[in-house]
Amino acid sequence: MSTLIKNGTIVTATDQYPGDVLVEGEKITVIGSSLTMPADKIIDAKGKFVLPGGIDVHTHMDMPFGGTTSADDFESGTIAAAFGGTTTIVDFAIQYKGQTLHHAWETWMKKAEGKAAIDYGFHMIITELTDQVEIEMDALVKQGVTSFKLFMAYPGVFMLDDGSIFKAMRRTGKNGGTICMHAENGGVIDVLVKEALANRQTAPKYHALTRPARAEGEATHRAIALAEIADVPVYIVHLSAAEALEMVTEARDRGLPAFAETCPQYLFLSYDNYEEPGFEGSKYVMSPPLRQKSTQDRLWRGLAFNDLQAIATDHCPFCLKEKHLGDGDFSKIPNGAPGVETRMSLVYDGGVRTGKITMNRFVELTSTSPAKIFGMFPKKGTVAPGSDADIVIFDPEKKTTLSAKTHHMKVDYNPYEGREVTGVTEIVLSRGKVIIEGGKFTGKAGSGSFLKRSPRFM
Repeated sequence: MSTLIKNGTIVTATDQYPGDVLVEGEKITVIGSSLTMPADKIIDAKGKFVLPGGIDVHTHMDMPFGGTTSADDFESGTIAAAFGGTTTIVDFAIQYKGQTLHHAWETWMKKAEGKAAIDYGFHMIITELTDQVEIEMDALVKQGVTSFKLFMAYPGVFMLDDGSIFKAMRRTGKNGGTICMHAENGGVIDVLVKEALANRQTAPKYHALTRPARAEGEATHRAIALAEIADVPVYIVHLSAAEALEMVTEARDRGLPAFAETCPQYLFLSYDNYEEPGFEGSKYVMSPPLRQKSTQDRLWRGLAFNDLQAIATDHCPFCLKEKHLGDGDFSKIPNGAPGVETRMSLVYDGGVRTGKITMNRFVELTSTSPAKIFGMFPKKGTVAPGSDADIVIFDPEKKTTLSAKTHHMKVDYNPYEGREVTGVTEIVLSRGKVIIEGGKFTGKAGSGSFLKRSPRFM
C-alpha cells in the first residue's frame, strides 16, 4: 500500500516547510515538492500540518488500582489515542512484590497483544529490588524494555527506599537503561493523610492539601542528587510543582542529565477544581495533585526553555462510580484521570495559538523529544525518509468542544468538559495504514506492535 500526502505543511522539531510525503508500506520513502509518482491513495493536506505521530510516554491502560481497574484497556485506550493524534504509547508494567520483572512484562504484553491499535512499549515499575531483579533489569534492556519506574511515594505498596533507588540507578549506568522517578515524599504525605482523616477532613480536596508542592520539590531534589552520585540520567515523571521544576532547572543549569515531563492537567487545570461542589472534586484526584493556578505560567516557561522536555498524559481513567469508592475517605479515591485523546489539541490550542510555545516546540514536546529520550528516534518522532510512517494530518483552524459525550475514552467524564479548542487531528497513519479518517476509526484492534526500544547509549 502506498500513500501520497500532498500540499501540506510538514512540521518537525526543527523545520517547517510546504511539501509532499510518499509512504510505501510502513515507511516514509520520499519527501519533496510537487511529487507526481503514482500511489494507491492520495491525501490532499492543503491548509493542514503534516506532523509526526504523537508519542505519549506515560499511560496506564488496564491497570489495577485500589480494588478497581482503569477504564480503558489497550483496545479502547489506543483507539482513543489515535483519535487524538497519538500513534505510540509507552505504558507501565507493574512488578508486584514477590514477582519477577519478566512475569510482570509477560502479564502486560498479554494485556496489549491482540488489542492495541497503535504501537506500544513498556516501562517496568520496580517495587522490590533484589539481586535477581537487578540481573533481570539487564535482560529486559536487551529485550527492548529500556526504562524503569521507581516510586518515592505510596509506602508499603510501590515506594522504594533511597538505597534501593540508588542501586537501581547504578545498574542503569551499566546496562543503558533509564530511571523514571515518581518524586513525592511518601513518608511525609503518609503522616499528613493520617492526620487529615483523624480530623475528619475527608473531602477530595484534602488529597491535594496532604500532598504539598514542597514534598514534590524535596523528592525531586533527592532523586536528582541520587542520580548525580550514581552518575546516570534521571527522568522525573508528571512534574506538577514549581518547587520541583526549580530543582530540575538548577540541575540542568549545572549540566546534569536531568529530564522531566509535565502533563496537560497541570497546564490547564488547578487546585480550584477540587473546590467544585459535592464530590465533583474527585474527578481530579491524581498524584501529584493539581496545583495553584499561578503554577501554570511557570510550567509553560519550563516547556518553552527546555527545562521540561516532554508532555505526557499519565492517562489513568476511572469512572465516577469508581471514584465514589473514596466517598467519605479521600485516600480511597482511585488516582488518575483521562487525557490520552485530548493532549494534542489542548497543547496546540493553549500553547501554540497563545504564543507560549512554537509549532516546532509543540512537535518536539509531544513526539520528538520523548522519542529521543526513550530510544525510539528516528524510527519514531519525526517525518523523514526511513522513519515509520506514523503521520498526523492536523487542521490548525478546525474547532471542537471537548466532552464525555463525544470522546472515545471509556470514561464517563471529561476533565475539560465544554472547553472549545482550535486545532484538531483529521487523519492518522500508523506505520503507513490510515487508521483515523472522516471522524472514524478505520484501523484494526491488535494491529499495533510491541516497540523494542534502544538502550540509552546506542
